[in-house]
Amino acid sequence: MNHQKFAEKWMNAWNSHDLEDILSHYAENIEVTTPMIALATDGKESTLKGKEAVREYWEKALNKFPDLHFELIRSTEGVDSVALFYKSIMDKYAVEVMFFDDEGKINKMYAHYD
Repeated sequence: MNHQKFAEKWMNAWNSHDLEDILSHYAENIEVTTPMIALATDGKESTLKGKEAVREYWEKALNKFPDLHFELIRSTEGVDSVALFYKSIMDKYAVEVMFFDDEGKINKMYAHYD
């Protein structure tokens, strides 16, 4: 996988606000871990499991931030994984590390914010 092409497609999907396009990058058994989930759930959880739970969460996030726009700073590649460093919402910087399954879909993702 070319991490730069993936990063471009992923960024374009998010910046389009097209939830189905965003979700097309993820496996059904996706696990998403991010401090933003903890913020949204008042610290009750920080990981969502399964595409439907992630869909619900991201749908709310896209509605809450209608001007959401990510700006890629750098992408890097690992073993069956990529890490994207980008400017996120609320003037935060983010690093997302995404791990891929055998079909090339993201099945695990960790986000880090400054």
